[in-house]
Amino acid sequence: MKLGARVLKTGVAIVFALFLAELLQVPSPVFAGIAAIFAIQPSIYRSYLSILEQVQGNLIGATIAVIFGIIFGHHIVAIGLAAIIVIGIMMKFNLEKSISLALVTVVAVMEVQGDEFIMFGLIRFGTVMLGVFAAFIVNLVFLPPRYEVKLFTMINSLQDDIIRWTRLAVRQASEHTSTKMALTKLNSRKLELNTMYDFYKEERSYFKNQKYVKARKLVIYRQMILTSKKSLELLQRLHKHENELGNLPENFQLMIQERLDFLLTYHEQLLLKYTGKLRPEHSKWTRHEEYLQGSELMEIFIKQIAIAQADEDTEQQFSNYHLLYILSRILDYEENLEHLDTLIVSYRSYHSNEKNNDLEAEFY
Repeated sequence: MKLGARVLKTGVAIVFALFLAELLQVPSPVFAGIAAIFAIQPSIYRSYLSILEQVQGNLIGATIAVIFGIIFGHHIVAIGLAAIIVIGIMMKFNLEKSISLALVTVVAVMEVQGDEFIMFGLIRFGTVMLGVFAAFIVNLVFLPPRYEVKLFTMINSLQDDIIRWTRLAVRQASEHTSTKMALTKLNSRKLELNTMYDFYKEERSYFKNQKYVKARKLVIYRQMILTSKKSLELLQRLHKHENELGNLPENFQLMIQERLDFLLTYHEQLLLKYTGKLRPEHSKWTRHEEYLQGSELMEIFIKQIAIAQADEDTEQQFSNYHLLYILSRILDYEENLEHLDTLIVSYRSYHSNEKNNDLEAEFY
């Protein structure tokens, strides 16, 4: 069983909320603990937005509860009707995320009976808000999230697995069923990248120079994710056309293998470069004279296809339609790698003094 930061924060927030409630000698401190459970969020920014919504939702819930308590009393049917009205109002104002806690407020206020109903109702409302603010303080101070490190870890881990399976697929060394299962898992992990990217994007910078650095990093990470998606699309294409790939002439297979080995190594080195483990100018070797550019590679493939189709003695015919699918994925992947390289070099040039010690110490 793995306990994440959010699980620990929830426990700490409950303890902190109950401690504050007992310290202030608030009646029924349990409502503060319940409110803390609903108020914990995965990021500081979302916790701030949650407080705004919770304040509005609890005001609506407390107001409706007081009105119904005065008019209809404390009958259980009145509590149910008040809950329905609160849900309707909350949905009208797009406060769906705060409905649960607002209903807790309704029950907490309306279950109080006696002459001092309004005063006790206000105390219960304050108790719930105490729990919300306690959760926000815990979210702000205790185990602050490091979403950049988490995001890069996910990208790096996903890309390592894609590279490993691509090298196997291009040599027809992987088992079909195993590759299919791996692709399903890789696609699921790819979707998780977008969520983590949103968390990192929502983190606020409080200094002007940090905002510029953060803006550049966001562009780089967006391109990293896009490039990983392109490499995964290439792997899917290799898997889908593995039979056609195996029927290609040997010189075609070697050409594709060499090209992909080069690009996959290039991708690995770009990730190293971003973490400061590789010199920014190292990528100049990709412009070596012996390295074929995309247009030259396309011309060679077209000529070889024409020769193979014109040769009546060719033992194994192959589909140029499927071959062009694979080639287009390779060229698309290559273009995104080159763009990622440009962004990283530019970032390192303008912000050479900026260091993320957590990130650089985490890898290699």
